Amino acid sequence: MNFALYIAKRYLFSKSSNNAINIMTIIAASGTIVASAALFIVLSGFAGLKEFSLQFSSYVDPDLKITPVKGKWFSLSETELSALNTLQDVASYSKIIEERAIVEFDDKRQIVTLKGVDENYTKVTAIDSMVIYGRWLESGTSQVVSGGGISNKLSLGVLDMTKRLTISVPKPGKGQITSVKSAFNSINAFNIGVFNINETLNYEYIYVDIQMVKQLLNYKPNQVSAIEFKLKPNTDEAEVIKALNTIFGSSITIKNRTQLNDALYKMLNTENVAVYLIFTLVIIIALFNVIGALIMMILDKKESLNTLFNLGATTKEIRRIFFLQGSLMTILGGLIGLVLGFIIVFLQKQFSLVMIIPSEPYPVVIKGINFLIVLATIFTLGILASKIASQRITKNLVKS
Repeated sequence: MNFALYIAKRYLFSKSSNNAINIMTIIAASGTIVASAALFIVLSGFAGLKEFSLQFSSYVDPDLKITPVKGKWFSLSETELSALNTLQDVASYSKIIEERAIVEFDDKRQIVTLKGVDENYTKVTAIDSMVIYGRWLESGTSQVVSGGGISNKLSLGVLDMTKRLTISVPKPGKGQITSVKSAFNSINAFNIGVFNINETLNYEYIYVDIQMVKQLLNYKPNQVSAIEFKLKPNTDEAEVIKALNTIFGSSITIKNRTQLNDALYKMLNTENVAVYLIFTLVIIIALFNVIGALIMMILDKKESLNTLFNLGATTKEIRRIFFLQGSLMTILGGLIGLVLGFIIVFLQKQFSLVMIIPSEPYPVVIKGINFLIVLATIFTLGILASKIASQRITKNLVKS
């Protein structure tokens, strides 16, 4: 067995005659265990929050979405429509028209995003499953489905055909406005459903039939704002994007689900990095205890070190003893902490020990990458701390 490793193991698992050093060693090891467990728990918690936040966008965001490079709309020709129908990797697609509009109900007004969708929209997204009151709209009708925030703000009823809401958009053109009525195109509609996704979407969107929006905006039959796609399972997304670029050329922009939510992804990733750095700082502080414990042990073992030196051990070998001792302490502490953190996260996942609200447990996700991050962080910082402490050993120290 390696001489330095053998002595390091003896020093690590044997008690010192000085009780203060034993206590300091226990504190140092406990700090490493707690820090590594905390880092794993936090990383798993943020992974859960990220998945929890993104799951709502999956209800309304398609796999792919094409929009015009310039302007609010583009024309969909019969040739392009026929080419879309031949794409084997596309499960379904939906034509979309979006426009900002003013909604008025019972003398209350709000600016919303009007989203006109066709009968295929529920095949592309699962928005109909998020309707909490009423039902999803029927194609070719004057029905609308509003967000929960809009419904509360305007006091919209559901399935109340005696009260109608008015949707208005400014008329295009130039010249002087002679009256408010002449400046807007308006249609009447009935609210038949309320959806609940998240606060942003609940206060932003009203879904209507695409034909009603075309009538409101005076669009031609082939004019659309976007086309949203649902891909078949195990489809090569890059191949579909390539095919769409071939069909439409450079007149459109194609975005996948991640790109549609790039701001949300950036925010979640930034928060994750920030929390990791904060807890890495906590680990660094905890490892100062390891440095202190090793230095105290070096001073306590001064006579033993002198004996080893006289028996032929070099200063470098003696340094290696305490380097290995500190490394073993942090590695074992990190592994124990990782196991402890895994148990806590697993119990939270199985038994919902901590709740966000009474009906919703705090989300956690166990990922292999988090194990690697914790181990790499603890091992790197622990080895560095052990190196710093072992450098305190000099030839004068072991000879005296």
